[in-house]
Amino acid sequence: MRLDLDTLQIREGEKVNLVKRPTLVDPVYNSKNEYKKMLANQVEQLSKLQQVHYADNRYAVLLIFQAMDAAGKDGVIRHVMTGVNPQGCQVFSFKHPSAQELDHDFLWRSNRCLPERGHIGIFNRSYYEEVLIVRVHPEILSVQGIPDELFHGGKVWEHRFRSIVDMEQHLYCNGTRIVKFFLHLSKEEQQKRFLDRIDAPTKNWKFSVADIEERKYWKEYMLAYESCLGATSTKHAPWYVVPADDKKNARLIVSELILKTLTELKLSYPEATAQRRKELLDIRERLEKDVTD
Repeated sequence: MRLDLDTLQIREGEKVNLVKRPTLVDPVYNSKNEYKKMLANQVEQLSKLQQVHYADNRYAVLLIFQAMDAAGKDGVIRHVMTGVNPQGCQVFSFKHPSAQELDHDFLWRSNRCLPERGHIGIFNRSYYEEVLIVRVHPEILSVQGIPDELFHGGKVWEHRFRSIVDMEQHLYCNGTRIVKFFLHLSKEEQQKRFLDRIDAPTKNWKFSVADIEERKYWKEYMLAYESCLGATSTKHAPWYVVPADDKKNARLIVSELILKTLTELKLSYPEATAQRRKELLDIRERLEKDVTD
């Protein structure tokens, strides 16, 4: 891949300035046909690695996608994960919390959906909404039942960042590998995609009045993302800022980063013990005899 993927990673403790991070870069493909071939090859590799990952059953992989509306999260997940066996992969999308979820800490509802060993879990939005949309709309905190002494302490975001980092470190130490993607979309490209959703009848369902209302808070969201990315990107659970104005390019970048993550796990099919091998040979002998009888 012509793009150095390391340049997309947020370093631990980095002071993030999204204005300086591009939403559009030179594409890693030269034509639409080359894009299709590259993506098909990556999907095939991912499918093979996922099969070994499922059999290896030592690690879990959690992929987190965050972005502004219309950045292409759904498309990335659909195109990149199309070849993965559904038996070993689960996708969760977190909307408005229920009454039951509000009666628990902010990590509770997502922790129930964490992937088990041998599986890939995908969070389309995640617990990070609690330091993004809630930060832009702090009135949401008033319905979360937080004790007054904590709510008014002035450090609610700092505490939440710490809770997230500690939780992700705990997961890493227990075999879960976390990769986090922020699809970095420009305000101008979002406008184009919103207009397309209005003009194309097959895309009308994707657009709501709430989308245009949230657009008014673009600056506040960028500040929230900068703070979040800088505070929660770690060596063991890194954030990648993926230029998202070009959907095809974003898909290729994400799929390459997922392949990199799985490859680094050095996965392998479990080796049969001598006792297991003897058992299999005995079964083989019985099956062969069954055919000849």
